Amino acid sequence: MNARTIRLDRDLNPVAIGARSGLLWARDDLALAGVGEVLRLPVTRPGGVGTVQDQLRAMAGPDELEVPGSGPVAFGAFPFDPTMPGELVVPELLVGRGPEGRRWLTIVDDGGGSADDAVARLCDLASDEHPASEPSRIEVESVLPPDVWCDDVVTPVRDRIRAGELVKTVLARELVVTADVPIDTARVIRRLHQRFGTAIVFALDGFVGASPELLVSRSRDVVKAHPLAGTAARSSDPQVDGRLAAGLLTSNKDHIEHRITIDWLLDTLLPFCSYVDAEPEPTLVSLANVHHLGTRVQGRLSSPPASVLELVEALHPTPAVGGDPQGLALELIARHEQADRGRYAGPVGWVDGNGNGAFAVAIRSAQISGPTARVFAGVGVVADSDPQAELAETRAKFQAMLGSLLEI
Repeated sequence: MNARTIRLDRDLNPVAIGARSGLLWARDDLALAGVGEVLRLPVTRPGGVGTVQDQLRAMAGPDELEVPGSGPVAFGAFPFDPTMPGELVVPELLVGRGPEGRRWLTIVDDGGGSADDAVARLCDLASDEHPASEPSRIEVESVLPPDVWCDDVVTPVRDRIRAGELVKTVLARELVVTADVPIDTARVIRRLHQRFGTAIVFALDGFVGASPELLVSRSRDVVKAHPLAGTAARSSDPQVDGRLAAGLLTSNKDHIEHRITIDWLLDTLLPFCSYVDAEPEPTLVSLANVHHLGTRVQGRLSSPPASVLELVEALHPTPAVGGDPQGLALELIARHEQADRGRYAGPVGWVDGNGNGAFAVAIRSAQISGPTARVFAGVGVVADSDPQAELAETRAKFQAMLGSLLEI
């Protein structure tokens, strides 16, 4: 199997195609949608990314663009647990739309496929003539009752932080959404893209979401990240919303939580870079349901540049989804959370044959299987955390996925 990439004259919509095919990455001015599947590449973690990158590189063929995201591309959504294996999916067809209006089609086959047939197939997927049944009944259940989550999950971990054993642990709650008909994944993806257009919208194997957090991207020798830590709910009242945003910008607790993540990320990226730097102060990242503190990080990779898969392996999990120190934080998550996160808060993204790519932190996500969806929301617990306030934060974060699943 080899990949061949051609320029596209017509403007096919990758989001519409990816919503239907279930294989999508859309962020800012780059969108990639995959159709079909020619190969699944198993990824041993840790330590197996080099072999996978070599396999992907060997599939390269003629490429009229030679830009990041053209040529052979694989999509991946890895488990949160960094010791669990993952997979990369190589689609049969890939349609891309990038900066400056560039559009392309990559076909992965034995050389016999017709580009015209591929375009016709993509046009059919891009049309909105595939109605699905709307559910008449939907139930939402908290896996752990809220008071149990506060008393048995958050409080004992916070007390260990107060005792000086560690600095921070991220703890998550799980909801299960059940409908009376299979949940239409395509409809959910379209809603996410409409409501959270500035986020990274993704889909793979029924795992969908709109993440505001870029774990890492690599474009040739440029590396970028946009870590988030620190959250405030939003209000429909502009004056109240302004006070909530201002409170987040001045919150000592949230700034401490944010600084932990930024310092850790810079220290972890530095060995791969000739230089790396971050904005001096966090800025407000406002979404439809919450405000976050975010800091943009950018650097230049040393030669030869590490692949995005190597960077993902080094950076996941950050303190924003795990904790600090990492080892003890992950141990407490496994002991107290009483849930299997699966792919929630793991890395989700794409990589091409040259090692370019981008991965988000898979927050604001749901794993959809037939009529059921599993949804998580996490909070950073530090010494002065209040369990009830952390519970309220999870409720604000749940709104992103629940609104798109329930159309509210």
